[in-house]
Amino acid sequence: MSPRVGQPAPEFDTRSDDGRPVCLADLRGRWVVLYFYPRANTPGCSIEAQRFEAALPEFERLGAAVIGVSTDTEARQANFRDSCGLSFPLIPDGDRTLSRAYGVLGGLGGLLGLAARQTFLIDPHGKVAHHWSSVNPQTHAAEVLRWLQGQAVRA
Repeated sequence: MSPRVGQPAPEFDTRSDDGRPVCLADLRGRWVVLYFYPRANTPGCSIEAQRFEAALPEFERLGAAVIGVSTDTEARQANFRDSCGLSFPLIPDGDRTLSRAYGVLGGLGGLLGLAARQTFLIDPHGKVAHHWSSVNPQTHAAEVLRWLQGQAVRA
């Protein structure tokens, strides 16, 4: 089951495909866009990742970190990073620990071993602020950015 809005986000302490440590507790004080996708280097995933990369300066201006997660291997994630020119962390979740914690297993038509395309926006206190359970790769980065900008206006 996915964590609900207002609940603490499941903690994680792992490494990205390029060996960088990625720990949710270390990101306290920042917004975190944690987006799950089924497979690296597929058209939808590439489009979504490139849209997040293009908007990364605006996410950073708003105090948000973007992190991508799939059940792919470290090598496949690294290849994805290189082919799409990505600079934000990609987490290889081959053991599916993170995907299980966030309740997203069952992507690509219900194939059990893959993560579904879903996104969690985690607030600076570590709570789930918003959950997108249905994602259009073409427009999703802009949608998340608009939501985050709305939070900045309210603050």
